[in-house]
Amino acid sequence: MLKFLKPALIVLGLVGLVSAPAVAGKLGIGREATPVEIKGWDIDVRPDGQGLPEGKGTVTQGEELFQEKCAACHGEFAEGVDRWPVLAGGADTLDSDRPVKTVGSYWPYLSTAYDYIFRTMPFGDAQSLSSDEVYALLAYILNMNDLVDEDFELSKSNFLSVRLPNEKNFIDDPRPDTPTLSQKKPCMENCKVNVKITNRARIVDVTPEGAEPAN
Repeated sequence: MLKFLKPALIVLGLVGLVSAPAVAGKLGIGREATPVEIKGWDIDVRPDGQGLPEGKGTVTQGEELFQEKCAACHGEFAEGVDRWPVLAGGADTLDSDRPVKTVGSYWPYLSTAYDYIFRTMPFGDAQSLSSDEVYALLAYILNMNDLVDEDFELSKSNFLSVRLPNEKNFIDDPRPDTPTLSQKKPCMENCKVNVKITNRARIVDVTPEGAEPAN
């Protein structure tokens, strides 16, 4: 339910004259969301496991679901079809010229994959999967990334025991606590004595015909 703050007194520009505080009345529309409605929106899952629903699923169950609901875009083995996302493979490629960013090679937390699948997949039929189905699909994707065995069952109870290989390479961003901003005031004027034009928009074909480039 929206709440409105009372506006501050409005100074009219005349000494000693101010308007009375404006009080907004009830609009007479809408209502408070029910606990059931709030629960329907509150579906995010955090890296610490908060938000995970009860459920479980095996690699075998996930493979069957994957072929039915996911393989058309992501391939039978999560290798990706055409330009659809690749979900498996890519180990040791992140520092190469062609990094392959998958759940196994790049993503930091398994909770990110659970949240994304449950919230948005399958394409065109979002939030149609049950909790058990999402656990099963994740178990299969983990297996395709050689992170769990074929007899593995993923559940709420063992979810946090699965750590993705690239987690350690994600760090907190300290900005704006950087030397440029925290130790000295950044230069905003008179920063350079001379400014040299190194290129013109016309050369890279972004200047409209007939327009002269600025000096």
